[in-house]
Amino acid sequence: MKFLLLTFVGVVHLLSLSSGKTIYKNDISQRSFQEIKEEIASYGDVAKAIINLAVYGKAQNRSYERLALLVDTVGPRPSGSKSLEKAIQIMHQNLQEEGLENVHLEPVKIPHWERGEESAVMLEPRIHKMAILGLGSSIGTPPEGITAEVLVVTSFEELQRRAPEARGKIVVYNQPYVNYSKTVQYRVQGSVEAAKVGAVASLIRSVASFSIYSPHTGIQEYQDGVPKIPTACITVEDAEMMSRMASRGNRIVIQLKMGAKNYPDADSFNTVAEIIGSKYPEQVVLVSGHLDSWDVGQGAMDDGGGAFISWEALSLIKDLGLRPKRTLRLVLWTAEEQGGIGAFQYYQLHKANISNYSLVMESDLGTFLPSGLQFTGSEKARTIVEEVMSLLQPVNITQVFRAGEGTDINFWIQAGVPATRSMLTSIPGTCVDLEAKKSKYDTGQRKKDNGAAGN
Repeated sequence: MKFLLLTFVGVVHLLSLSSGKTIYKNDISQRSFQEIKEEIASYGDVAKAIINLAVYGKAQNRSYERLALLVDTVGPRPSGSKSLEKAIQIMHQNLQEEGLENVHLEPVKIPHWERGEESAVMLEPRIHKMAILGLGSSIGTPPEGITAEVLVVTSFEELQRRAPEARGKIVVYNQPYVNYSKTVQYRVQGSVEAAKVGAVASLIRSVASFSIYSPHTGIQEYQDGVPKIPTACITVEDAEMMSRMASRGNRIVIQLKMGAKNYPDADSFNTVAEIIGSKYPEQVVLVSGHLDSWDVGQGAMDDGGGAFISWEALSLIKDLGLRPKRTLRLVLWTAEEQGGIGAFQYYQLHKANISNYSLVMESDLGTFLPSGLQFTGSEKARTIVEEVMSLLQPVNITQVFRAGEGTDINFWIQAGVPATRSMLTSIPGTCVDLEAKKSKYDTGQRKKDNGAAGN
């Protein structure tokens, strides 16, 4: 985690010192690139001080220890839950106690969904209890459940070809894993496509490169004018097993029970803190992560790590007595897992001042070993970011990749604000698929590009 923190902090602090509004306007004519390059280079000692404090000094492992305390104290933090609001209040108090500036909560309305009890049992061709996880916002089944024959398909195209067979059945998607951004469409859209051909429920093979009999959860979306049917994820192993059974001509029958319920939107907050800029306080460099998580894990990786790394960026700068020229603003989003709900409402509230946003940053790809940053912006801006990243050569985190998009910052990107996201070398087999730099289905409104059991 400390390595990811360095990437994040170095760029945040140094960009806020040296570039800011210049990047947003996509115009460096007032200052030559050589002048900007020389100014960035002059912050070499600052970069070294940040690195030394984070890696070797008293801040070593601090963000990890802070995160561990929160997740151990609060646990899972699903949207609309009391535990999420408890986490928000704890973070608000922590930021105040640290002495950060303009610490406040911004009210938002967020979805409130609860999964309830759920089960799936194969009744034919043999009795087999399956592991499942309902997908976010899914409706529940009747109390007695839904018992129906299964239709196994490997793609939306196959479902369309076999549409007459789907009516009254439970559609099981055994889609092959290609990469996260392509394969996750089955989780997001699977229930709608199944409902269009008359299915009574849908079960989606977990979106993962491999499995140890672990179902994954995440957001799914219903569509106006299409019947809502219950939908859940099953394990890779069970999806493959049913595919084999179907290929042999076996009749497969499943009894599905889901107690999921959707409640009226709940009150919540985005959590904000700042270090106010010394020269251009109205101009903002925004760093962020989300506090909410799914209900089946503590949310330490998704996205407690990103939230606490973002907080640590401000902590290190404050510890060193530094004061950036532009305001460094921390935002801890709420209800990201439901499609960036808190971030969208923040954007609606602040977009009138969009010209003051120099850069928006998000950390939500896990906390593995980083290799650099993903960046979205003009080529002139990219050259500036590359110069800033060169200051992180002591920890060998200097690469600048394409596609810095993220659920919580896409609203700003679409409006033309440059953005960065940490790029990581993942642990093989984790649910974080780094091929998914940009989710193809993400419209930047209420879409989601992550979500896994216990992640």
